[in-house]
Amino acid sequence: GHIELARPVFHPGFIIKVKKILECVCHSCGKLKIDLKDAQFVNELNRTRDPKKRLLLVWGAAKSRMQCLATSPTDEDPNDPNPQPLGGGCGDFQPTIRKEGLKLFAQHKKQPKDDDDQMRSVQPDKRLLSPSEVYAIFKKISDDDLSMLGLSEEYARPEWMILTVLPVPPPPVRPSIAVDGGVMRSEDDLTYKLGDIIKASANVRRCEQEGAPGHIITEFEQLLQFHVATYMDNDIAGIPQALQKSGRPVKAIRARLKGKEGRLRGNLMGKRVDFSARTVITGDPNLELDEVGVPKSIAMNLTFPERVTPYNISHLQELVRNGPQTWPGARYVVRDTGERIDLRYNKRADAFLQFGWVVERHLQNGDYVLFNRQPSLHKMSMMSHRVRLMPYSTFRLNLSVTPPYNADFDG
Repeated sequence: GHIELARPVFHPGFIIKVKKILECVCHSCGKLKIDLKDAQFVNELNRTRDPKKRLLLVWGAAKSRMQCLATSPTDEDPNDPNPQPLGGGCGDFQPTIRKEGLKLFAQHKKQPKDDDDQMRSVQPDKRLLSPSEVYAIFKKISDDDLSMLGLSEEYARPEWMILTVLPVPPPPVRPSIAVDGGVMRSEDDLTYKLGDIIKASANVRRCEQEGAPGHIITEFEQLLQFHVATYMDNDIAGIPQALQKSGRPVKAIRARLKGKEGRLRGNLMGKRVDFSARTVITGDPNLELDEVGVPKSIAMNLTFPERVTPYNISHLQELVRNGPQTWPGARYVVRDTGERIDLRYNKRADAFLQFGWVVERHLQNGDYVLFNRQPSLHKMSMMSHRVRLMPYSTFRLNLSVTPPYNADFDG
């Protein structure tokens, strides 16, 4: 689903780009503040294909221009058969843009008055640029100017960098956690944050309808901006962190993705798995090439599911009777209904072993296991080996299979 925001807000990931684009265009007419009569600049712009470099090139030329280029009648030659497109702008003076946290300020330089050289104002007026104003300015930018900026009218309009609608992720992204054995449920950080955004947006709407003073609406708008920004990234410089009731910082979307414990490096590139064991390796020249020596303690922990058939029922009956503490034994029996019997507590399960049930037995000699050494750089970093149970606590490996694993025994 989605939330329709009462007012547009800045996207924290795009605000620096938004500032750069604002410094490239006229705030009154939306034209680029570049001189298209400058042949050298135009040639360089035409040579630059990379959109990122185009934006930097235009920004470098436009950011210091404090006036929109107007087309004056004296510039135009009436006899010119193909007149050059000039600035085509409105000639308005342009402000400098300052970014403070998640706010953008426009500051107009002092300009001389027309009638006398009295300064228009003693203090340059600095005012807050609301996302709605920026949105309106970006809407005015023409398609030709967009391609010069390295943007695209079809795939990357600048006003899309300002949020008017917020997408809401489905519950699997923000699952609720059972507390006190499932009696209570505690919601995920993102769910609370989305609630805050909905409330903040409703407050702005309510104030608009009730005709509240402008400064109060601005206050609520800033709150909405804060919630949307900290929902995406709670580590923005110059902005206080959003906290839970307990006082710990909210885990925003960015924190879930980035870094070593994030979704990519922590859960996708490598993850913790069940039915695996890890220990040191020792060389053993007496093993076969395809064997791996497994410590008994690991063999009694790792299990192999074996289905009960008329051929193996007496063998499995014996394992179940031995239980989980004696090797060779078994840890669990799974009935055909899916019910698991833990043999640590149920001693009588061996009386009624039936065909079709599954016995999770200890690892035995001759079982095949997957053996891996990280970093796994090629497919031979994971290979199948036959189990051979051995005393002590290390995996034993034939010396001749160390090269594909790039393994050594130097401790």
